[in-house]
Amino acid sequence: MTISLPREPDFDKAGGLVPAIAQSADDGQVLMMAWMNREAFLETLATGKAVYFSRSRNKLWRKGEESGHQQKVRQILVDCDADTVLLKVDQVGAACHEGYRTCFFREVGQEETTIVEPRLVDPDQVYKK
Repeated sequence: MTISLPREPDFDKAGGLVPAIAQSADDGQVLMMAWMNREAFLETLATGKAVYFSRSRNKLWRKGEESGHQQKVRQILVDCDADTVLLKVDQVGAACHEGYRTCFFREVGQEETTIVEPRLVDPDQVYKK
C-alpha cells in the first residue's frame, strides 16, 4: 500500500509561518525554536543548512550567517498536523545568540531562576555591530 504524504508543512493553514524546533541529532537536547516560512523550509531542504524566517527583521535568517554557528541538518520531520517542523541538526558552536549551546539555559524554580548551562562564547565578540 502506498500512502501519499505532503512534502512540506501546511504553511497556508498556519498563516504562512510554522514553528521550527532545532534538536541536537547527537543527544536530543532541544537547542532552539524559530519560525519558518515556505521559502526558508525549501532552502533548508535544498542546502542541508538551517534557514529560518526572522519576524523582527522580516527576512530569511540563515543560521550562522553572522556568528558562523551553523546548523547542519540531518533530518527534517513534520508533525501530525503539518504545522510544526523538527530539525535534527549538528550544531556548530552556540545555538543561542546569548552564547549558550541551547536557548533553554534558564531553569525556573519556585524561588529563583538559575542559569544551568555554561556560556560557550561572548556574544559581544561574535555579534560585532
